[in-house]
Amino acid sequence: MLVSDFDYELPPELIAQQPLPDRSASRLLHLCSPAGRFHDKHFRDFPDLLRPDDLLVFNNTRVFPARLYGRRAGLKSQPLSPRNPASRDFLHGRVEALLTRQLQHDPNEWECLVRPGRKINIGENLLFGDHDELRAAVLARGPFGERRIRFDPVDDFFARVDRIGHIPLPPYISREDSAADRERYQTVYAHEPGSVAAPTAGLHFTTEILSRIHARGIETAEITLHVGLGTFQPIRTERVEEHLLHSEVYSISEAAAKKIQQARRQSRRIVAIGTTTVRTLEFAANLHGDDLLSGSGEANIFIYPGYNFKIVNALLTNFHLPQSTLLMLVCALGGTENVLAAYRHAVADRYRFYSYGDCMFVEK
Repeated sequence: MLVSDFDYELPPELIAQQPLPDRSASRLLHLCSPAGRFHDKHFRDFPDLLRPDDLLVFNNTRVFPARLYGRRAGLKSQPLSPRNPASRDFLHGRVEALLTRQLQHDPNEWECLVRPGRKINIGENLLFGDHDELRAAVLARGPFGERRIRFDPVDDFFARVDRIGHIPLPPYISREDSAADRERYQTVYAHEPGSVAAPTAGLHFTTEILSRIHARGIETAEITLHVGLGTFQPIRTERVEEHLLHSEVYSISEAAAKKIQQARRQSRRIVAIGTTTVRTLEFAANLHGDDLLSGSGEANIFIYPGYNFKIVNALLTNFHLPQSTLLMLVCALGGTENVLAAYRHAVADRYRFYSYGDCMFVEK
């Protein structure tokens, strides 16, 4: 299977640069995949598209300000202004680090992407914040600009990161992050910090929409997958099957596992809110002969057409990049021809794309 089979044309002006003032005002493209039919709706219609006995599963991860600006120790630099062209020169020892995954064996060790990648070597010390609030040593390097770094222990690491860090908006949003992004690039039900990108399907929900869902008696459950490189890692191979995903930390509580197993026994539909939820549930099911048990670990499942879904029957998701692993996952659930036809319709009808854009509801 070729990566190029999952391409489509997208005019740049359809890439949403700002969120809508009202989360639930987004458009929704409803794809009924068995027949390949799709219908234009709005996200406010989503509760009415659900069945009374559905189980909705949400990813409750919380984005933290994982983009850090600083300098190489021993070299003076001027304070950095994120996404300012002058700061992109990275002169005089200036550095940028995007924390992508906290390593479980040591809470002070992280995998990250750094700039300038070629200049930052193993053994170097990096200082972050205008007043050097955090200090880290570079321990190892990877093939595509990744580094493993270890921070000097501090009393409250996440409090310092929250103070000096910036929300890591995706590169296709061509503006600086703002104070508003700290709230808007976050789901209303997020409470487990650890992600470097939002599970964007959840950005459309409001407390009012959730109340409408609960008022219909529809059951919900929460899992956690901390979004890292595995979600947005580009594919560098020509054939889909040759691509390997980075691992991302996940957790499924005993209460969530019981709800999901009960829904399966009762042949009820399980609706995943976002591709991160799909990957968490399917990875966990594959660990135990299709049974889904509580637990935590690191998920690296790559879902593409031909995959046999064990748990998920329907998916709410945003529109994804061409030739991306996320688009392939949606094609695996909805059918490649159906999904790409829906994408072409969305382009022609001027839907808004990507993280701050509109969404799709895909029914198997």
